[in-house]
Formats: sequence, structure tokens, C-alpha cells
Amino acid sequence: MAKATREAYGEELSELVVKNDKIVVLDADLAGSTKSAMAQKVCPERFFDMGIAEADMIGTSAGLAASGYIPFASTFAMFATGRAWDQIRNSVGYPHLNVKIVGSHSGIAVGEDGASHQAIEDIAIMRVINGMSLFVPCDANETKAVVDYIAEMKGPAYLRLGRSAVEDVYQDKNIDVTKVHVLREGKDTVLFACGLEVQESLKAADLLKAEGIDAAVVDVCAVKPCDEDGIVELLKKYDQIFTVEEHSVTGGMGSMICEVAAEKCPRVDPPPWHEVIW
Repeated sequence: MAKATREAYGEELSELVVKNDKIVVLDADLAGSTKSAMAQKVCPERFFDMGIAEADMIGTSAGLAASGYIPFASTFAMFATGRAWDQIRNSVGYPHLNVKIVGSHSGIAVGEDGASHQAIEDIAIMRVINGMSLFVPCDANETKAVVDYIAEMKGPAYLRLGRSAVEDVYQDKNIDVTKVHVLREGKDTVLFACGLEVQESLKAADLLKAEGIDAAVVDVCAVKPCDEDGIVELLKKYDQIFTVEEHSVTGGMGSMICEVAAEKCPRVDPPPWHEVIW
């Protein structure tokens, strides 16, 4: 069944806000689009529409977290991470406050919303914030699993969601979202993917199979902290590695894979120190 990850977020949050009286929900005048309105409907007393004021929303979320609440602050990914980056860094990240930032409509697949709404730098700029966890689920069930996970974990988290409906990859939400998952085995190459590019990578693997290339497909939901052991195991297995994401090539999930490769399993021994050109 095709469903947008933002819709799955709204469904799961509307259940959690009833079960946990510490959860509060904030939105920046986009509750209908981010689907946080589902939580507003069942628990209006713990829903706050902050208007088109993302920085204020994050600052208020930090205050609520410092008071013992678990804020879920939702808006479009472009505005959550772009307009409010200063507040996220200084008021949430460095104090390590328990704020969950949810950016929907990420990447370029936002259709008629246009270039001003296409967040293709958000993974990069959130990765560099000290203490920030970062998740990019690929379908409805994985989104619900992430929402459950970050609601229980302590500390700041960024959840990146899409606008468009995507086909199911997982049949239920019994998923360890902190680990990479091999969705398709292959002997020739491996495709690491996150978000809606997981489904596209599975399609690409079918096309490659028809050309005689057997490609594995790996879902990377947890970009930070990443599953280093799982990634290293796969990097050691394949000579050809591809990363697929709806993000700039700089600083995203692909950069994370390269960093893990360089630190944990470089393929070429470094030259003696005296051969290095400084």
C-alpha cells in the first residue's frame, strides 16, 4: 500500500501523544501538510501552532524540553533546518535537549512546491550538530518505528520525511532502525540508499539484473549515529559501492559512507610517511 512517510508520522504521533502525556506537538503553520494535525485532533491541549516562525518554534521546543516535555516540532525540511539552524545548534544540539525535529517535504521530489522548498542540504547541516541523531526512513512502517524510537531515546533527533506516497518495503514496524538492512542480496555490487531512494534502488537492481549485474540493496535509515559495523561488513564484501539519496552529494548519507570507509576499512595501504607530499 502506497503511503507518504509524512502521513505515517502523523498516524504514529497521534497514537503516542495519547499514550504519553509528556509529548507535546508544535508546528509552523503547516500541520495539514506535515500531518501533525492528526495529533492536534486527538490532543488539542498539547498542540501548539507557532505560525510561520520556525526559529520561535525551536526555541519554544527547547524550553519545553528543559521543563521535562518531549517536543515534536514539525515543518518543511527546508525551513526546519534552514531558517532555524542557529536555534537548533545553540538551543537544542549543544545543550543536548530532548527535542525531536521533523522535516517533511525533503529532497527534490516536492513537485509544484518548487526550488525554494527543495531541501537538499538538510542531512549535511544536521549531521554536523553535536549530539544530533538523524534518521531517513524509506516507508510508512519504518517511519513509525523511528517515531517510536526517538520518542523513547533521550536527546535531540532529526527525522527526515517525504511528501510523496511510496510503496511499502517493510510489512510491519518491528524494525531496528539503528541498523542497516540488506533488502536484496547481490554478488557484484551494493547500493546503499535512504528515504524514497530505497524503492528506486530496488527498481534499479531489477534493471541491472536484466543486464547481468547482480546488485545488493541496503536500507540506511540511521545516518547518525550510523551502524558502523554493518556498513563495514558490506564495504569489505564489495569492490564497487554506490550510494543513492535525494540530497546533495556533499555531506549526506554518501559522505557518511565514505567517512566510514576511509576510517574503518581503507582499501589501499597508506604510503610511508616520507612519500606523502605535504
